[in-house]
Amino acid sequence: MVSSTRFAEAADSLPFGVSVITAAEIERAGVSTVNEAIIKLLGVPGRLDLYGGGDYGLDLRGFGATAGSNQAVIVDGIKINEADLGGTRLAGINIESVERIEVIRGSAAVLYGEGATAGAIVITTKAGRGSARQSAASVYVAAGSFGLREARASATLVAGDFSADVAANKRRADNHRDNFKSDQDGVSLTGQWANDWLRVGVRLANDALDTGLPGPLSAAQVQANPRQTVTPNDSGSIRNDRQSLFVYADLGAWQLALDAGQRHKALDSLTAGVSNFKYEVDASNLAARAKHQTKLGSADNALVLGVDHSEWTRTVLGAWGSVARQKSDAVYLKDDLTLAVGTRLAAGLRSESVRQSDSSSGLSRDTRENAWELGLTQPLAQGWQVYARLGQSFRLANADELAFTVPGAVLQPQTARDLELGTRWRYASGRAELRWYRSALRHELGYDPLIANPIAWGGLGANVNFDPTRRQGLELQTAHALSPSVELQLNAALRQARFVDGAYKGRDLPLVPHQTLALRAEWRMLPGHTLNGGVNWVAAQSPDFDNACRMPGYSVADLRYGYQWGRAELSLGIGNLFDSKYYTQAYRCVAGVTEGIYPEAGRSFTAALRFKF
Repeated sequence: MVSSTRFAEAADSLPFGVSVITAAEIERAGVSTVNEAIIKLLGVPGRLDLYGGGDYGLDLRGFGATAGSNQAVIVDGIKINEADLGGTRLAGINIESVERIEVIRGSAAVLYGEGATAGAIVITTKAGRGSARQSAASVYVAAGSFGLREARASATLVAGDFSADVAANKRRADNHRDNFKSDQDGVSLTGQWANDWLRVGVRLANDALDTGLPGPLSAAQVQANPRQTVTPNDSGSIRNDRQSLFVYADLGAWQLALDAGQRHKALDSLTAGVSNFKYEVDASNLAARAKHQTKLGSADNALVLGVDHSEWTRTVLGAWGSVARQKSDAVYLKDDLTLAVGTRLAAGLRSESVRQSDSSSGLSRDTRENAWELGLTQPLAQGWQVYARLGQSFRLANADELAFTVPGAVLQPQTARDLELGTRWRYASGRAELRWYRSALRHELGYDPLIANPIAWGGLGANVNFDPTRRQGLELQTAHALSPSVELQLNAALRQARFVDGAYKGRDLPLVPHQTLALRAEWRMLPGHTLNGGVNWVAAQSPDFDNACRMPGYSVADLRYGYQWGRAELSLGIGNLFDSKYYTQAYRCVAGVTEGIYPEAGRSFTAALRFKF
């Protein structure tokens, strides 16, 4: 069962792919952030977090530098995407509080609206799962390479119909480069009351990060000393505060849900202790929805109706201050008809009105965009299905893109026509799913560093609408139990992101590898002894529009041994087992040489103790 479709339903009947990571898988793999879990367990390419807090950028379907703007992020029913290029801080979510991570592959625009062309990352916390509760607690402490010191704790307290969930974390690390030391902590609290048909509650959460900013290196500097910094006096801080309330009700054939939240984000970038860029974001979200299930003759019908409202304001402080705003209102419906023979027909439609303004550019505009989808799931034999989905999604230019264009240019909404075909097979000892997709984009939004722009430094570079582009690929996801004690998981992808017209016709979009592969295994050697490890391979990619440079492909292996002794678990983890020298982040090509490089860490060790009450 998955809840990324706004209400819980069986994943096997959906006309699109959903990948699920459970709390147990997170724990056994020894990952410490949502980002790391998605990279290692699902094979999604990641790009290094420049702020040193483990908040790797994730790229679901080959959008490179704009990946974060093309996928929705939802936590317990609240969409937390930013309307600028600041990114959504997934690493600020305490991993101890996470019950399940669901990743929708491909467009999630009908359910989640603007900016969900590549899919959605839906996180459900232990407090948000809504299932039977019982009191429990867990404490985790770890120490390791690069000065790592980490402590996490979580607890659930149940008293009759009332329950409270609390989670806290604190992490210190020098990290793998000079001036990359980071200091982060967070806490979350949820209180709720529930009976057999109603659940109501409130959530509070905050997280903070202070870090050094070591800056990019040239190829020569990486060769000489990849640990060095070129910006020894730069640092940054991020603060997030979130509050929300929720109401879920089950009224016979109707299920009703309401999530409302507010959040505040403050970012400060400093040089020698003096702010050079500082802003604050205030955002609010309201999501109300209803699901009605009924019989239509011998068929089952499920109708979902919903409204979404959001307001987002960013205030840039200082002498060059500005205010950017975005407000959206949307209505959507989704209907699924399942025939007696198992055939499922799905249809969805969303209409979203967005108002944007930015004081620095003087721009103010209103627009309305629509998303739609049609889907079919057809059983062929016991445990075997095929499915298809066709739809349209959209994205609007965000505050940063609107504010820096070629003079006189007006950025148009990005639209995509999306097609996906797939098959899934479940058998006694495992499962497999194969997906093929194609997404044809018009007016794709992004930054072109080569376009002439008289107001840009050096006369080049601006946010633009690209000429037509196309993304297509194959995705394979399998899990197989070789024996009762050995399990394997494989995630593989072939992908292409290419310009199909215009000046760059036939060239790849930057920062999109053509192939990725993640192989993971777990071996329960003896009672209480578990070995868990994996290998992630990412093919070469280009950092530039001319495709004149290549970022080398890389393979990274990790291994974790855990020993369970009663309520305690002792573990030893090794990251980058073979000490690969590689990088995932680079943004410049000079005379055929890749520059602007952020090197990754070498081999690391982590020793940890977990105790459950």
